[in-house]
Amino acid sequence: MSGPAAILRGGCRCGAVGYEVADAFAYALNCHCSQCRRATGAACKPFAGIATPALRLTAGADSLLIYGETGDSQPHDVLCARCGSLLWSVVREGAFVHVTLGTLIDAPTIRPSAHIFTGSKAPWHRITDDLPQFEGFPTG
Repeated sequence: MSGPAAILRGGCRCGAVGYEVADAFAYALNCHCSQCRRATGAACKPFAGIATPALRLTAGADSLLIYGETGDSQPHDVLCARCGSLLWSVVREGAFVHVTLGTLIDAPTIRPSAHIFTGSKAPWHRITDDLPQFEGFPTG
């Protein structure tokens, strides 16, 4: 029997926003959809999904920028209003958050297990690892 999950620290580039999240992610993926590419400015968004209550804001509530629908159960992105770092996305009717792995200070035990939305990946990007690739979101 294992004890409680370790707590990981995360935050934005400028340090205005901090958060903690349990190292108990349910899944981790690399998303290549056009929205994630635009949000990150990168070829994909590496993220890990976890139930929303496992994430706790520790600093910078007054520095948050919410992009997308309003309301806790609506899909939206949470960014630092000062430096623009994309910290996490609220998804699945508010039940889960997708934590951007690049904003974690501490290393999680999980690693991305697949590439998703490769059907719309950037034409200039080549995936060079052996992870499974899905044109959309994997089901089942």
